[in-house]
Amino acid sequence: MQLGLIGLGKMGGNMAERLRLGGHQVVGFDFNAEAVAHLTASGNVGVASLEELVQKLEGRKAIWIMVPQGDPVDQTIAKLVPLLSPGDILIDGGNSYYKDSMRRHQEVTAKGFQFVDVGTSGGVWGLKEGYSMMIGGDKDAVDHLRSIFETLASAADKGWGHVGPAGAGHFVKMVHNGIEYGLMQAYAEGFTILEKKEELHLDLPQVAEIWRYGSVVRSWLLDLTADALAGNPTLDGLQAYVVDSGEGRWTAFEAIDLNVSAPVITESVIRRIRSREENNFTDRMLAIMRNAFGGHAVKKD
Repeated sequence: MQLGLIGLGKMGGNMAERLRLGGHQVVGFDFNAEAVAHLTASGNVGVASLEELVQKLEGRKAIWIMVPQGDPVDQTIAKLVPLLSPGDILIDGGNSYYKDSMRRHQEVTAKGFQFVDVGTSGGVWGLKEGYSMMIGGDKDAVDHLRSIFETLASAADKGWGHVGPAGAGHFVKMVHNGIEYGLMQAYAEGFTILEKKEELHLDLPQVAEIWRYGSVVRSWLLDLTADALAGNPTLDGLQAYVVDSGEGRWTAFEAIDLNVSAPVITESVIRRIRSREENNFTDRMLAIMRNAFGGHAVKKD
């Protein structure tokens, strides 16, 4: 089966390679000419424009969009729609907000096309390990794409599923990423406690390796953490600045809307935001209040 792919970054490029190895042909476009050339060199087909991408696809076309969430997705769809035929399928495999996916499904369907939202997890490891895919959209479109999902997943019957109507795929992926935020925060806090207990001279890479086997906190995330610590046990050269791509805060907002208590996920989002504040005003306010009521010392620049 052919698949059009827009966005040949690290994840998109790895997806194209996994599909090629599984017997599918990918026709790919990216504004980065080097990425396009690499795709062609690897055995797939790189093109220089969206028009050429659509021309290279035969029969009922399926185009997977891997661009940043928000306006880039809408702009890409707007450019593709005039080039497509009724029944063609647009797939958003990025980290889009689920309500945007519901809207896009309505807009695309009204014009005679189909829209599938795929929450995709696996990152740079997907080429080797396979991807986890949470899929929303109409059953007919999902069934048509089955061989694509079976090839991208870790196994034909594992790691992917049609979870519901339009928007459901990105909703499930949103909550998945919210959970991920909480897990990462817990690991980070735990290893910090270990690191601060200086008199025990704990070897953090060793502890991580011990926990990886038989422990109830073992996980793939811990495996990656252990590898990272082995390469840089003291985290030299790293800044305490953690970005977020939106899903964690969307999960926290949704929890509030649904009257669901989600303190761990919410606090993990707040901690990421706080990591970007140098000499932040909040902590200075706390210091001056402690000084005001208890005469506690205040450190000054």
